[in-house]
Amino acid sequence: MPASPLSFASLLDGLKAAGEDTRLRLLALLGEGELTVSELTEILGQSQPRISRHLKLLAEAGLVERFREASWVFYRRAAETPAAALNDALLALMAPDDDILLRDHERLEAVRAARAAHAQAYFRAHAHEWDALRRLHAPDEQVEEAILEALQGIEIASLLDLGTGTGRILELFAPRIERGVGIDLSSDMLAVARANLERAGARNCTVRQGDIYSLALPRDAFDVVIVHQVLHFLEDAPRALKEAARVLKPGGHLLVVDFAPHDLEFLREAHAHRRLGFAPEVVEHWLSQAGLVPRSHRPLAPQADGKLTVSLWLARDPRATQPAQKHKEVA
Repeated sequence: MPASPLSFASLLDGLKAAGEDTRLRLLALLGEGELTVSELTEILGQSQPRISRHLKLLAEAGLVERFREASWVFYRRAAETPAAALNDALLALMAPDDDILLRDHERLEAVRAARAAHAQAYFRAHAHEWDALRRLHAPDEQVEEAILEALQGIEIASLLDLGTGTGRILELFAPRIERGVGIDLSSDMLAVARANLERAGARNCTVRQGDIYSLALPRDAFDVVIVHQVLHFLEDAPRALKEAARVLKPGGHLLVVDFAPHDLEFLREAHAHRRLGFAPEVVEHWLSQAGLVPRSHRPLAPQADGKLTVSLWLARDPRATQPAQKHKEVA
């Protein structure tokens, strides 16, 4: 979609904000992905107050976006402000082999390596728990294939992944979407997700800390929302689905992936599961309560020695003007 022209005043403000060496370097770095103030301080070798002041000017001009995650503040190149087009133009004009930018990029890679090492340490510490759970249900590859099949033929410009965890769903869809956003409550899991998305080169995807019951996102913002293996952790699943439906565009789709009913009580104690799966009609009722139209339900049988059936529910916002493609239930 072509960018909207900027007013004279907005263009002048943007050029003034970018027209300083440190701020131009900041724009180049933030074009590579989201970074904290402390990371930018380490890369540029300048004081935190100085970096913060430059970032404030860039944010006021709409060239960068700021968001808080617990005690950390992240910055990223603005993608949806009027000045985003100016940002793109400035980055396109920068020579990638410039000595200053190359040195900054080397220090950026060192910061990324440290971030990835921290994330992987957390992942390794908990990997045995996730591996034990995976052995109880269909292989991840089969589940991912079913997720892709459920959304086949649906045009997805913007995707929201609620309870993004390791960011795998965003990584899976990154090649076919324009913009992906992942929400998770855990700062540790968000660190893992960021490392994974950076390694995959998924620059069109970002992750944020957020409350699934009260998303800091506008209404009618996403073509598809995915809630993957999240509902069984929640005290109020219907409320979460209503909030997910709120941010769907007219005609958008909500995909829920979770477990069918089971009797594995140890999952409550060992993995903090509040609900031991969901019957198809229960989730369909919740989706209807959220104002959506259930379209399909698909169960995936567990592995030979497993005991958990994975279920996929697809629902659609009814406000579309175009007729929906019919989905058949797969046994």
